[in-house]
Amino acid sequence: MTVLKTSMRNFFAHKGRMALSAVAVLLSVAFVCGTLVFTDTMNTTFDKLFAATSSDVTVSSKEASDTGETTADNGKPPVMPASVVDKVRGAQGVKSAEGTVFSTSVTVVDADKDNLSPSSGAPTIVGSWNSNDARTMAISSGTAPKGSDQVMVDADTVDKHDLQLGDEISLISAVGTHTAKISGIADFEVTNPGAAIFYLDTKTAQQALVGEPDVYTNVNVTAASGVTDAQLKKNVLAETGGDYKVMTAKETADANQDDVAEFMNVMKYAMLGFAGIAFLVGIFLIINTFSMLVAQRTREIGLMRAIGSSRKQVNRSVLVEALLLGVVGSLLGVGAGVGLAVGLMKLMGTMGMELSTSDLTIGWTTPAIGLVLGVVVTVLAAYLPARRAGKVSPMAALRDAGAPADAKAGVVRAVLGTLLTAGGGYALYLAASADKAKDGSLWLGLGVVLSLIGFVVIGPLLAGGVVRVLGALILRMFGPVGRMAERNALRNPRRTGATGAALMIGLALVACLSVVGSSMVASATDQLDKTVGTDFIIQSDRGQLVTPEAVKAAKSTPGLDHVTQYKITEADYTTPDGKTLKDTDITAADPTYAQDLRTKTVAGNLADAYKPDSMSVHEKFAEEHDIQLGSKIKVDFKDGATAELTVRAITSSDVVIDAGSKYMSIATLAKYVPADKMPLDQLIFASAKEGQQDAAYKSLKSALHDYPQYTVRDQTDYKEALKDQIGQLLNMIYGLLALAIIVAILGVVNTLALSVVERTREIGLMRAIGLSRRQLRRMIRMESVVIALFGALLGLGLGMGWGATAQKLLALEGLKVLEIPWVTIGGVFIGSAFVGLFAALIPAFRAGRMNVLNAIATE
Repeated sequence: MTVLKTSMRNFFAHKGRMALSAVAVLLSVAFVCGTLVFTDTMNTTFDKLFAATSSDVTVSSKEASDTGETTADNGKPPVMPASVVDKVRGAQGVKSAEGTVFSTSVTVVDADKDNLSPSSGAPTIVGSWNSNDARTMAISSGTAPKGSDQVMVDADTVDKHDLQLGDEISLISAVGTHTAKISGIADFEVTNPGAAIFYLDTKTAQQALVGEPDVYTNVNVTAASGVTDAQLKKNVLAETGGDYKVMTAKETADANQDDVAEFMNVMKYAMLGFAGIAFLVGIFLIINTFSMLVAQRTREIGLMRAIGSSRKQVNRSVLVEALLLGVVGSLLGVGAGVGLAVGLMKLMGTMGMELSTSDLTIGWTTPAIGLVLGVVVTVLAAYLPARRAGKVSPMAALRDAGAPADAKAGVVRAVLGTLLTAGGGYALYLAASADKAKDGSLWLGLGVVLSLIGFVVIGPLLAGGVVRVLGALILRMFGPVGRMAERNALRNPRRTGATGAALMIGLALVACLSVVGSSMVASATDQLDKTVGTDFIIQSDRGQLVTPEAVKAAKSTPGLDHVTQYKITEADYTTPDGKTLKDTDITAADPTYAQDLRTKTVAGNLADAYKPDSMSVHEKFAEEHDIQLGSKIKVDFKDGATAELTVRAITSSDVVIDAGSKYMSIATLAKYVPADKMPLDQLIFASAKEGQQDAAYKSLKSALHDYPQYTVRDQTDYKEALKDQIGQLLNMIYGLLALAIIVAILGVVNTLALSVVERTREIGLMRAIGLSRRQLRRMIRMESVVIALFGALLGLGLGMGWGATAQKLLALEGLKVLEIPWVTIGGVFIGSAFVGLFAALIPAFRAGRMNVLNAIATE
């Protein structure tokens, strides 16, 4: 009880000093709990949506995926004949059966050709209005579609794009373009996570999406009273003879949930990973806080020991304070985490993914995990300072105002830090020397962990040398004030090292990712320059296939030398070694593709692969299956006949663009695959006549104006798009890393604040002998800057080492250019100085306001 009372008294006596450490715990716990609440809420939203939209039993083509969203190579959804509906209705236990048609491979534009698809990446769904949809959609304005000139739109899409009844929109599918006017607006009865939905009547949907009458993509089956979904599925399977895919409502909902689970898990664990980094940074802050509090209370601890307190009691007293800090910070963090989750939901709303707060899901495990993590991390971080406090003898404490340095611990730290750093460096060397990226990645991970821990351990030893260099370069120009700032930073190397290490972790990751991102862009750009000979690339950014009408429009563009079509299909291979490879890709292109992509060959001539009944394979494939020039491969085309193709070329596997591709001509593919089963183009290439590139670029854009689902890019555009994609990913990661950097800034603030309190009497004496308030504030700011720059130097140096090693592994995959983004690195270093200035504002202000006489009288 005495220990508890003492701890409570000390905790509340130093509540101001504890505040910043509590904020660090709060932020870290909030990020963990916010991530869990946010992802749980998204799961709840999708669960409700899939449960509400699934009929008791769904019948679909066997070619369709379990979610029903598969699009065939011809750009159309897999369909079944209308006769299947009558078969299903004849099954025992069926109350009703209704055929429907839908597709997710449709682009919808308004009268101005502006795309109406969600910007969040959610699907655009065009389908027939049916009774199953009527369960989840309520018509709020107008009427359901009743003819080919009518379409109904969901209310969210109408609001986002300011649409109205009577507005004309166009639905562009593989079949062609269908234009209709908005006849109705439907509201979601369940939360819509961002999809755009358009309804046609059934006959129009069949023609607009499939181009055939009397076909359906799905049959929605409702069970009669007393019939379970499982029994109904069994009966429908018996009636249809197993020719179609039959799934219960639960199976359909589970398949849809599995479809989004991968994305959800990646997002969840990525965010939790960054929360873990924030926790790691927070550990340094907590260690620093308790180390300084213990040092400042050395006399008090000595008196407690002198009057009979044992080492265990002193140790427990400090740990109880840490427990209180962890509990308070974690409780506040759990509440903040719920607020963060709501904020993330609102942010997703601005990006087009609507999430309702009515679905907010807070499982009991979320606050439990937050509390356990926050408390355990805080207590563990405070263990070393508590142990150090318990070791102080009563007489040593009464003689000295500060805790004595442990020379033995310093030697152990130096040896351990050197070994860890050397081990990390050797692991990074092994990673850079690896022959396979998979093997090297394991060494890279080990090297990152060991070198990071090594730098953290050895940081106090590095602080002396680095701070002296920084002081000579930066602080000396400020005269005596700068020299005092340098000495203050050097006074306690352990504190400076721990504070700098907190900032080092976040900046090391920033530097590493910057190097990797810049190297990827530079490598891809280099590959484009070396291998891509075409002038223009036409493709859909949403993965839609290129329709024959769009290809025709491109080919009719004046100023073009040639247009190359590019298709990918699947086939079963039987190779010379007797193996059969199922569902293996093969690329069919026009012979001009050999000019458009200058793929290196190790045997033969790639142009020969486009001859009749010929193909190419890549080097690794040839080695694995004993293939040589002239070898025959039996290729059983999906939806087509079986061909025996001769290998005319073997391409290098050491490429980035089209890595692993096997080529043949479109003419050969057409020989074995019926015209109505021919796959649509994945993308097309175009090259201008000599000297007509600019004119052809404008003409090509104009020719494809009526096909807004496709983007025309020249090589410069393509490089910019690639750079933007990587840049967006890096910006998102930097945003998440900002949490760790914020916690590190709090660490600098806390260190300076406690340092000012520790040096109260010294500050009073300096003020008494003539140091002005302005000089005092400048001294503290300079101390903060040099600590921040120390952490930045270690972090940026370490991160560039990690990034350079990672690039060596990327080089094994063809990304061979190492590029250090010096502008970014320099900007981060300079920004670190401003971080130091910002962190020192409050401590410097408080120091400047001290009463000189009261400060001198402080013991």
